[in-house]
Amino acid sequence: MDNQEFLKVISNSFKTFLNTGSRSNEKLKILHGAIASDLEQRLGRTHGYEVLSLGIGDGRECNIEGRYIDKKVDITILKRGVVTAGIGVKFVMQNYSQNSNNYFENMLGETANIRCSNVPYFQIFIIPEKLPYYKDSGKFSKWEHFTRHNVQKYLRLSEDNVEMSIHTPTKTLLYVINLPELPHDPVDREAYVQFYKSMPKINVLSSNTQFGRFHPAVVLNNYDEFADKVTHYIMSI
Repeated sequence: MDNQEFLKVISNSFKTFLNTGSRSNEKLKILHGAIASDLEQRLGRTHGYEVLSLGIGDGRECNIEGRYIDKKVDITILKRGVVTAGIGVKFVMQNYSQNSNNYFENMLGETANIRCSNVPYFQIFIIPEKLPYYKDSGKFSKWEHFTRHNVQKYLRLSEDNVEMSIHTPTKTLLYVINLPELPHDPVDREAYVQFYKSMPKINVLSSNTQFGRFHPAVVLNNYDEFADKVTHYIMSI
């Protein structure tokens, strides 16, 4: 799966989110399943690798034994039946600012829990550069923007020495996307959903914003590079 194919998967996941709602895991089956299938192909079943996730095989996630608590992981890679690595995936579609620090802190916490058990752990974080913020009633409140300010913590994360910083993912993919622009502000969540549902094709693009220079621990807007580094790392173990 190259970057253009990855963007198509994101588009399909987003369309499914519009049709099934935020509480359904159908959008996850599309996104997680595509990533899992691609990694399994890159690693090769003939070498003893198996990838467990929603949307692939029997559609089950795997519990990885953490240092403190066991964690059901989005994508788990096994070699000859033994857990070899895990990948956490997050696709934020609305109301980012109120949870932005929680997303980041939770990522660090779950990473440390698993890496302390000597299991490599990778992270994928996908977010639109512009996304809606709704009131509790579902009424549209404002547009939020994923800016250079929001990126600062990921830039700092990219500088970490992964071997020495157990809370740092073995490799992180930060993917900032652009969705088609609405002609005007939506009245509420339903109006936002209906605008995109009326489109025969939702063309998702990578952001062209220059967010800064990332160091090796984080890959920006390049799924193919990230997947290549993940597979090479796993095969080197």
